[in-house]
Amino acid sequence: MAKLNVAPTKTNLRKLRDELKFAELGHNLLDQKRNILIIELLKLVDQTVDFQNRVEESLRKAYRALEEAVLSMGKRRVRHLSSAVNIETEIRIGTRRVMGVSLPVVSTDFHENAPYYSPMGTSFWIDSALREFKSVLELMGRLAELKVSVMRLAGEVKKTIRKVNALEKIAIPNLRDTVSFIENSLEEYERDMLTLMRIVKERLESQEQ
Repeated sequence: MAKLNVAPTKTNLRKLRDELKFAELGHNLLDQKRNILIIELLKLVDQTVDFQNRVEESLRKAYRALEEAVLSMGKRRVRHLSSAVNIETEIRIGTRRVMGVSLPVVSTDFHENAPYYSPMGTSFWIDSALREFKSVLELMGRLAELKVSVMRLAGEVKKTIRKVNALEKIAIPNLRDTVSFIENSLEEYERDMLTLMRIVKERLESQEQ
């Protein structure tokens, strides 16, 4: 590893030792953050797969109920009844934070003005289709929340891994090499100074004799 281009002085040695401790602390914290983010990401990926399957199954049930309603009542009658449905849908988007990452929280509420039509002469498949399509809408909101969360966490994991690698493979080794170089240089300087002082002392003593 390459050492930093600094003068081998005690002041710089103290400064670099502090920087090394700070870098090692930062590395440990980022490593913990990376592990927590990966655990959360894997959990959300599993939930996303589950909700994707639930959305597909709910859509299958909803369209089957709608087809059965059309078969039993006719397309015109079903279209007429659907125009009488009065449901207000409110989709709210909040946020939550995981290790500093902002993730969406989607909630879906329905405000119904029922009954929409007389039950007389209508198939139960109409009610079933209405119920299933409401379920689909709610599940899709949750699925969208999960997919966005997965993308954001995956991006944060990549950034954190890059920072961990930069500290682990570049910054910390460079600081360690530089600290070692300065320590060795100062030790060598002190040895040279001791040797020089010994020589000077011996010469002074010989001159006195």
